[in-house]
Amino acid sequence: MDDINLHYRFLNWRRRIREIREVRAVRFQERYKRMLKDGDTLSYQGNSDEVGCYVAPRPLSKGNCYFEVTIMDTGVRGTIAVGLVPQFYKLDHQPGWLPHSVAYHADDGKLYNGNTVGQQFGPKCNRGDRIGCGIHLDSFETGLTTVFFTKNGKEARFYSPLVVPASPDGLFPAIGMHSLGEEVRLDLQAEWGPDEDDSVMMVDSHEDEWGRLHDVRVSGTVLEYTGKGKSIMDVGLAQARQSLSTRSHYFEVEIVDPGEKCYIALGLARRDYPKNRHPGWSRGSVAYHADDGKIFHGSGVGDPFGPRCFEGDVMGCGIMFPRDYILDSEDDSDDGENVEVRPKQRRVQNVLYLNDEDEEEEDGEEMEQEHEGRKVVVFFTRNGKIIGKREVVVPPGGFYPTIGMLSSGEKVKVDLHPLSG
Repeated sequence: MDDINLHYRFLNWRRRIREIREVRAVRFQERYKRMLKDGDTLSYQGNSDEVGCYVAPRPLSKGNCYFEVTIMDTGVRGTIAVGLVPQFYKLDHQPGWLPHSVAYHADDGKLYNGNTVGQQFGPKCNRGDRIGCGIHLDSFETGLTTVFFTKNGKEARFYSPLVVPASPDGLFPAIGMHSLGEEVRLDLQAEWGPDEDDSVMMVDSHEDEWGRLHDVRVSGTVLEYTGKGKSIMDVGLAQARQSLSTRSHYFEVEIVDPGEKCYIALGLARRDYPKNRHPGWSRGSVAYHADDGKIFHGSGVGDPFGPRCFEGDVMGCGIMFPRDYILDSEDDSDDGENVEVRPKQRRVQNVLYLNDEDEEEEDGEEMEQEHEGRKVVVFFTRNGKIIGKREVVVPPGGFYPTIGMLSSGEKVKVDLHPLSG
């Protein structure tokens, strides 16, 4: 009899262990529906009639109190939501729609707090933006949770911390999507710094130097590619607000991260240059490409030009202006004798004007070209040394510093005025 009781005790013990393991497996298992997860990338896989939702395997905690989502593609409507939900949240509802959940929605900038009707909360978010969500630890053990949201790493001034009831099992990071083509990159281990870091970012912002940004994010002097990088139409383009002139005729780019393919190009382009074309590929542009060392001048076919460039290399581009050259965009009130540039001590020699030996007395030809097809010499450098030149026709309005990127992870550090000072 004792042997039989011992046998049943053993069976109950094994069943109990199996049940505990099953509960733990469910507790730490990510859940998602109508989504494809590829590494840290989530993409919508529904038909836009139904919501797709992802719930992380673990709740936010003292040791991991913040996460971020980078919008890779807004798809048809950009109906992307980022927030916190209970563990067994219904996966056919957007975060924030059901009780005990809260979320910030990118398409309308509204906050949804357990209700399908949102309240105005912040700005809309687009491709390349980072939406963050976290909890303040000072209220972690009070039965209430203080939730906050960020955009591009900063808790903006008009965001108000939100106090919500704490779920017994905690609040889990969640992402919702609701239209074709939507795609995000998830970082469950992201860190968010204190407010003083935000103020530094605001002071050091250089966004006003750029006239156009497409699939490129600016952080100080660093440009980061945020496009998909899957075809030649996924070019990320950054174009400076000011064209090169006799006052500022040269700029440089340092390759901080070559990304997957180092499809980084720098050069000059007309103001209305297509946003999805690498500089140099279309008319009114010329560029030096890092991946193959070729120069592209208004054509998708490049010519051998210089060495390939890698992480840490500094690529530069400038114009050698004739001495009597006047740009359309330059202020006519300036005295032509006072356009001397006084560079800092740098590796690159100031080549503002063509060398004397290259100048012939051809004033007649220069005047003929002034209004139709004025020509200049564009030069490129690598690590401070000129590697080549190309004579080009300046488009109406001038040449604008332009940088192109085309593969995941690419980052460059830009100095638009290295010779000024």
